[in-house]
Amino acid sequence: MTKYLYLFRGGDARRASQSPEEMEAHMELWKNWMGGLAGNGQLVDGLPLAQEGKVVEKAGETITDGPFAEGNEIVGGYLILNSNNLDEAIEISKGCPIFKHDGTVEVREIMSM
Repeated sequence: MTKYLYLFRGGDARRASQSPEEMEAHMELWKNWMGGLAGNGQLVDGLPLAQEGKVVEKAGETITDGPFAEGNEIVGGYLILNSNNLDEAIEISKGCPIFKHDGTVEVREIMSM
């Protein structure tokens, strides 16, 4: 099996307008989706990312607050999973709850070094 990385982008604006009950229900979708992947032996790791951070450039000469991209471009989390090939990884990504909030999933193969 090959490892693939899902980068989750966007969905924040829609999530920010949800009630606590709606947020909890949406998180339950994530829990169930990721639980299914874990049950199939496909889930390796995955967590949301904090909004705060720093951007380091020029070997540390420039450090700024960030990232400050458009909301639909910010990486909000990641998931690493095992899949037979890219097509299968794409098919699995179609069940991701981020699509309910108009977010996107970038699917990338993790290369060996």
